[in-house]
Amino acid sequence: RVGNVDLTQDGIPIVGEEYAAHLREDHLEHGAGTQARAHDGSNILCGCDIGDLGTPATLPLGVVAENYDGGADHGVRFSQKIPVTNDGNAILREIDVSHPAARSMLELSRTQDEEVGDGTTSVIILAAQILSAMQPMLERGFHPTVLTGGLHSVLEDALAVCQNICRTVDPNDPEEMLTVLRTCLSSKFAGNWMDHMCRLALTAVQTVSRQTGAGKMEIDLKRYAKVEKVPGGHVEESRVLDGVMINKNVLHNRMRTRIENPRILLLDCPLEYKKGESQTNVTITREEDWELLLKQEEEYIQKMCDDIIKWRPDVVVTEKGLSDLAIHYFVKAGISAVRRLRKTDNNRIARATGATIVHRPEEIREQDIGTGCGLYEVSKIGDEYFSFFVQCADPKACTILLRGANKDLLHELERNLQDAMAVARNLVHDPRLLPGGGATEMAVATSLSSKAKSLEGLVQAPYRAAAEAFEIIPNILAENCGVSVIRTITQLRAKHHEEGDTSTFGVDGMTGKITDMRELNIWEPMSVRVHTFKTAIESASMLLRIDDIVSGITNPDRPQSNMPPPEEMEP
Repeated sequence: RVGNVDLTQDGIPIVGEEYAAHLREDHLEHGAGTQARAHDGSNILCGCDIGDLGTPATLPLGVVAENYDGGADHGVRFSQKIPVTNDGNAILREIDVSHPAARSMLELSRTQDEEVGDGTTSVIILAAQILSAMQPMLERGFHPTVLTGGLHSVLEDALAVCQNICRTVDPNDPEEMLTVLRTCLSSKFAGNWMDHMCRLALTAVQTVSRQTGAGKMEIDLKRYAKVEKVPGGHVEESRVLDGVMINKNVLHNRMRTRIENPRILLLDCPLEYKKGESQTNVTITREEDWELLLKQEEEYIQKMCDDIIKWRPDVVVTEKGLSDLAIHYFVKAGISAVRRLRKTDNNRIARATGATIVHRPEEIREQDIGTGCGLYEVSKIGDEYFSFFVQCADPKACTILLRGANKDLLHELERNLQDAMAVARNLVHDPRLLPGGGATEMAVATSLSSKAKSLEGLVQAPYRAAAEAFEIIPNILAENCGVSVIRTITQLRAKHHEEGDTSTFGVDGMTGKITDMRELNIWEPMSVRVHTFKTAIESASMLLRIDDIVSGITNPDRPQSNMPPPEEMEP
């Protein structure tokens, strides 16, 4: 203890002996004012525990994780069985943690996946390593404000290094784009079918990309590029459709299942008798009244069908229900119909075929009919029927049809394909590249170490610690290759200190040798690395500023106020 400050937690010291001695001396000089300087070390320990989860699944020879039963000391629990994957976000999002710092670390992987789609494991490992490198300085008495200020300067210098060593790629050159996508998939399960999967990702991104009025490219993969997983067949049978596929069949066996150059009408209203919004009771005393009610329903449906048939559509698609009577009228008119479609699927069909979703049959106009589809066809794949709207002139929406032996394989291929599409999208927006294989991280570490020698005062320590933390990526690369980590990292560090352009030298993820990444054509988008560095350093700075955690959970057995029970109160 130092004055009123307890430096233990459950009998275990939470600070080092040197820092404790320093606190005691400071307490004797200045009194109890040092109470706020006791830092809660459990945040750093939890952050390092989360980082350890992603380490084995990093880079080409990383293992595939299926379950994990460690980390119990800090409340780390998997909520259910983990999918067979080495995708960092897929593993970490299944973890159920109770510590606030651990939850904050898990959010990094989700944010990285949503923003840039790749680097979900690297950001966790780098943030945990930065926290681990800062812990000894906290124990030696460094104030968190000094460390966070140094980390912000480190981030600026790291981004400057990335600007100096980057190169630009032409997004319109398919070969250069495929080279970067191969780097993305080389560490994933889909690397067994690398060329085929890279072409699928590039084709999907080129299909949904659209020029906006401001001169920018709009690439909405989440809304307009859907992955349909159909078990069975070979992975090589996967393809990107020049249109949309939906898991629906026509409603009658006499409806046409193959139509060339169809006229497509999209609706989001029901084609059946309108039901009352509340419970409705009708009392009928005569048989003629009952027949009149039935006739009114039939006339209502017939009027809706007549409003549709007069525009001569070949295919009618609605998001809501479609009655048997309406099906009867459509069959007589030679119209194929599909009902109960998802809103997202309807939007994709509208974008691919040029149709406009109509809210009421009486509001249909000629320009609402979609004529951009070249072929409508219903095909059976496996045990299910699928409707294809393909051969579209300018689809701007697509379906990626994935085939594989089982669902686990398809789920992993989908995760890998989503990462590759995100990388291709990033390159269209920002066509700058950085060398892979840990070369960028080692170049940043070398620059930070050199600048630390020219600094004076306390800010020198965060630079040295950050330089050591950035070396974790090539360190793990070498470790997962099975080579001598110390010898490999020492050789790589010496290579980067040589004169000349040596910033592109990194670790070959397959052999563990020091290689020029330009010779191996291993490049990754600069946007991914920059977002990784920013997220890791900013999250580490936030956790370093936390001195203590106050629980806000209320105890249900504890009374909510100090007032006596009503029966004890005076009248």
